[in-house]
Amino acid sequence: MDAKNIVLNVNGIEVIYNHVILVLKGVSLQVPQGKIVALLGGNGAGKTTTLRAVSNLLQGERGAVTKGSIELRGERIENLTPADLVQRGVVQVMEGRHCFAHLTIEENLLTGSYTRKDKGEIATNLEKVYNYFPRLKMRRSSQAAYTSGGEQQMCAIGRALMTQPSMVLLDEPSMGLAPQIVEEVFNIVRDLNTKEKVTFLLAEQNTNMALRYSDYGYIMESGRIVMDGAAQELASNEDVKEFYLGMGGGERKSFKDVKSYKRRKRWLA
Repeated sequence: MDAKNIVLNVNGIEVIYNHVILVLKGVSLQVPQGKIVALLGGNGAGKTTTLRAVSNLLQGERGAVTKGSIELRGERIENLTPADLVQRGVVQVMEGRHCFAHLTIEENLLTGSYTRKDKGEIATNLEKVYNYFPRLKMRRSSQAAYTSGGEQQMCAIGRALMTQPSMVLLDEPSMGLAPQIVEEVFNIVRDLNTKEKVTFLLAEQNTNMALRYSDYGYIMESGRIVMDGAAQELASNEDVKEFYLGMGGGERKSFKDVKSYKRRKRWLA
């Protein structure tokens, strides 16, 4: 990657919960400006913790970055608040969507503009969100609690867009959604990337879908990055096919069991 275009640089971070549980073990990754980068791995691999480390949402779960550094456009951000990061253009769409159930879709979207001072542009941005998510415009007066999972996911992304972000951290966007809706959501993510120049770091278990829409990917296991590369290269890698794309017939259940792969593990390099 071209170092000049790196917007986010995570360098060897460790994260500990409750002062004793080591969850991330020297995670390093880079996100170039204007790209979609996928963070892949199974449940419990450390993907969500990595995103929360970047967005500084660890404290609410008694977690902390204890080693390493996180830089946004060259600035250390480990000690900034989530609100500080939103002001710098970084917003997270959390796993599980977390819409305000008692508010309408439109009210949920407008909460994303709460800290903005350019009130005259909010209505314009709201219409832009509706252009990307026509379903939300049709359901704008419906309480979020009475909308589908796909509509709530679109609402969560739309709410993030109302902050006018330059970078979105997207956590498990396909969770609990029908395949057709997942495809629709990922198509919108790609449109936002190409048309609005929004940079994405997305954590996803659906490896096949994520690699189809991403430029670059990192694979996590047990709190470590075990492989990274261009999305097309990862999609064609035999180990990735077997363990994450369901295209192999072996008995192995972990990259740790593959000798050739073990030699490539980054923490042994």
